[in-house]
Amino acid sequence: MTHRQFIISLIIGGVSLSSFAEKLEPIKFGDFENWVSRDITESIVIGGKHKTLFEIGPTQNISNTAPYKNLGGSPWATSNVYAKVSGVTKGSNAVYPSNRTASNKCAKLCTQMENVKVLGLINMNVMVAGSMFLGEMIEPISSTSDPYKKMDMGMKYTKKPAFLSLDYKVDMPDTDTRTKSTGFGSKKTLKGRDSAVVFIILQKRWEDSEGNIHASRVATGGEHFKNGTQWISGHKIPLIYGDVSKNPNYEWLGLRNGENAYYARNSKGKLVKVNEENWDTSNSVPTHAIVMISSGNGEPFIGTEGLTFYVDNVAFGFK
Repeated sequence: MTHRQFIISLIIGGVSLSSFAEKLEPIKFGDFENWVSRDITESIVIGGKHKTLFEIGPTQNISNTAPYKNLGGSPWATSNVYAKVSGVTKGSNAVYPSNRTASNKCAKLCTQMENVKVLGLINMNVMVAGSMFLGEMIEPISSTSDPYKKMDMGMKYTKKPAFLSLDYKVDMPDTDTRTKSTGFGSKKTLKGRDSAVVFIILQKRWEDSEGNIHASRVATGGEHFKNGTQWISGHKIPLIYGDVSKNPNYEWLGLRNGENAYYARNSKGKLVKVNEENWDTSNSVPTHAIVMISSGNGEPFIGTEGLTFYVDNVAFGFK
């Protein structure tokens, strides 16, 4: 068969040439087959409940309230946290392992109302959205202020993928409103449809002599998921290299600095801001990757109860 005949046979057979060029690089533990379970006993003052918190990592059980650090080289952290505020121990869990099939697990991210009853008398309802990200959560959580300061965001990464690939399913309540519930005061109903969200940021970071971390934005990608779906496999979220500030599709993914900056540990082990200072060129090579996946797309304590985002097989893709 000649080269020309081979090409024609591929076209007639419906095989895309691009499929031969694409390659997936799974993110470690991104198939969500393995989970760490953590048994937490909350303080008597809020009911003394026994809770199980789940983390993405090598399968094992932990029965203590020691601050969790990623195990087995897992790059994933979640919004599932152990908190200790004014001596009161509390556990929160909104990301769960789920059975996609009888032999295949996935991650289940839920937007849900967390109920806390203080001394059996005072009811506090807090809206929480399940999230997972590349990085580490700093425990124990001691307050609800400055949420980014409790996250070491991103992992070391020096490749240049063309897209993020994932399988997903969305359960979306039939409503165009969201609920704000902070646990203090009455719940409020807000207009506007919530969505699950995924975004990817590639950065080039460097540290100055005083331990401050600076960054330039190398690539950007993201998508909102506003409609309910059955399982969709191999969904691709493209990465755009260079400056996307003038692209209306990426207005919500502008440079992160100042109060909007993420945090990371510097060479001295101190958690400091990562100030994105500029858009880098499309030829630049990143040093770190940020991936955030969440069942909500709003401010803290705002969401649509029942919105559920199932995710599986997260990988970087190359053409």
